[in-house]
Amino acid sequence: MDSKLANIAGAIAEPARARMLCSLLDGHARTATELSVVAEVSPSTASAHLARLKDEQLLVQLAQGKHRYYQLASREVAAALEALLVVAGLPRPQFKPNTPDRLRNARTCYDHMAGNVAVKLHDHFATQGWLAEDGEGYELSAEGERQFEQLGLDLPALRKLRRRFACPCLDWSERRPHLGGALGAALLQLALKRGWVEQDLDSRALQVPAKGQRQMLAAFGLSSA
Repeated sequence: MDSKLANIAGAIAEPARARMLCSLLDGHARTATELSVVAEVSPSTASAHLARLKDEQLLVQLAQGKHRYYQLASREVAAALEALLVVAGLPRPQFKPNTPDRLRNARTCYDHMAGNVAVKLHDHFATQGWLAEDGEGYELSAEGERQFEQLGLDLPALRKLRRRFACPCLDWSERRPHLGGALGAALLQLALKRGWVEQDLDSRALQVPAKGQRQMLAAFGLSSA
């Protein structure tokens, strides 16, 4: 046990690796290239550091299409880093996205909703206990089943489709998950049908009128405040 603790402490203690870990405390995933910039090292050196952090189970790698992202392995890792920042008297770093506002707020991701609005909905579903992890995807809890059925979604039909029923999809602007799969696609169609969001004619951007946002948030038990 002592050697394991020493190995973890040694992995965190290296300045470049410490910068990588602290940059991920905001909950947003980052690419190896972004982390190399944060750490102020070359991409090849960053790869070696990331391999060490993965070996010590401080980081996990996520695949989204052809891209690879890294995030902290667990809440316990985040809590340990937070405690070290307090002891060191350092501020917690903030995530600064560079995505244009019109795409960052709401857009399509293939056939489901992405962006800040979609990430907030995903977080709400998870916090309310509506989503239950099922391997690499999600199933619905009894309460989640009831909530989505009340919105008029045909859940048995969605489960019969030849695709995942529901799954986390890493958002490229927010670097946190939104809801993908058949359920995510059905929610986007519902939002379009009810006028909660409007599709741009010439881009992936989704417009979210003030009235539509209030109605959408209310439908899911969220406040617009």
